[in-house]
Amino acid sequence: MISDHKISHIPVLLKETIDGLSINPKGIYIDGTVGLGGHSKEIASKLTSGKLICFDLDSEALKIARKNLQIYDDKVTIIQDDYKNLSKYLDNMNVKEIDGILLDLGVSSLQIDNPDRGFSYVNDGKLDMRMDQSKGISAYELLKDATFEDMAKIFREYGEENYAGKIAAKIITQRKDKEIQTTYELSELIKSCYPQNYRDGNPAKRVFQALRIEVNQELNGLYDFILSVSLRLKSRGRIAVISFHSLEDRIIKSAFNYLEKDCICDKRSPICTCNKKREVKIITPRPIIACSEELNNNKRAKSAKLRIAERI
Repeated sequence: MISDHKISHIPVLLKETIDGLSINPKGIYIDGTVGLGGHSKEIASKLTSGKLICFDLDSEALKIARKNLQIYDDKVTIIQDDYKNLSKYLDNMNVKEIDGILLDLGVSSLQIDNPDRGFSYVNDGKLDMRMDQSKGISAYELLKDATFEDMAKIFREYGEENYAGKIAAKIITQRKDKEIQTTYELSELIKSCYPQNYRDGNPAKRVFQALRIEVNQELNGLYDFILSVSLRLKSRGRIAVISFHSLEDRIIKSAFNYLEKDCICDKRSPICTCNKKREVKIITPRPIIACSEELNNNKRAKSAKLRIAERI
């Protein structure tokens, strides 16, 4: 476990996100992925009689978030659960509409920098990768039991990995003699599947991303969640989503585009029969990315993309 003082956490696109949410001091806001509380602290600081409801799966992160947000105890409610389950909590709280929601879909510094969590191909540790270590199967268990076909599909679809088949085949061969238990073992196996002259960063990055997405079911239900939670926004309420890879960004873009459409009928149809109405206005036709100053201070912001939409 990493102690609080060793954690260096810089929330990405902080000013752009807070400005983009256009916070109403009396409003009700959701941080679906509170992490260590960097974005939430800024949201809470702008609330007067408003409320902030925070979600996260990671119990370690929530301990730190509670400390970071304790000066706003009267405004903040923290819940350990997947943000995709937030509707039942809002229903129980009798919260029918919200003024805004933030989703930061990245992995936190706490998770990346702790070798025991198994998220990083840089630090050696056990292969876990679960956001909530009390539930589900770990990356180690997945690699121990998955078929060649399943592994290759995960690496190809979630990691966009060109050597997916070769890596999956090598894992199958390797585990006959010795199970792959650590991040270092997996990283070295992946490297061995690449040409020796490969120079584009660490080749393990894509497979580690794919495993993390699969272990935590990160993309499962994301599109439908964006649709449903956007319809829970008040008029002029906003949804802000920060994604870190193209798969997530495509889902967010597609959901926003659907919500903005006023009709989804076949263009050849003489009249509209779908009854689809425009529900949001897209605030960011192109995603917001980090400026050079932020990139100098936080290299993890390099792949971050922020998209914002406003309820009509």
